[in-house]
Amino acid sequence: MAAATTLRLNGVEVGVTADVSTPLLYVLTDELQLLGPRFGCGLAQCGSCSVLVDGVETRSCVTPLSAVAGKQITTLEGLPMLYAQSKGLQSPPAYTPLQQALIDTQAIQCGYCSNGLQIKATELLMLNANPSEQEIRTAMNGHLCRCGTYPKILEAIQLAASTIRGEA
Repeated sequence: MAAATTLRLNGVEVGVTADVSTPLLYVLTDELQLLGPRFGCGLAQCGSCSVLVDGVETRSCVTPLSAVAGKQITTLEGLPMLYAQSKGLQSPPAYTPLQQALIDTQAIQCGYCSNGLQIKATELLMLNANPSEQEIRTAMNGHLCRCGTYPKILEAIQLAASTIRGEA
């Protein structure tokens, strides 16, 4: 049965009407018209539906709306604002260092994986501004890239980390 629910989404409270058992992905894409989270496998295996819930990567295709009540949800659309808040900036940049690095390294091809890898890499870089290559590989395990641009994705995350540390 549909119920009114308030979400804390990308720093703003948003009202939605949906059954509390509805997967968060469908609320984000169908009701709120967000384009970042994507349906990939529907089984939490590919990562394309990922969002941050209280700063932790969460697969929204298997997360019911009821599980995120009262929690901060950040989607791809909210990453610049999250970055600005974490750095104490007055306003969000057009692109986060990670997003700019993905552009600069041409790591994104078809875009299937881009949402999930940006969400997971953001989580990683929030926890560790100087991850080793192995730490990046471990963190990104479970994010499938149909185009196979894994070396470029690794390069982009390393570049973003360097930029965040003020080295690039």
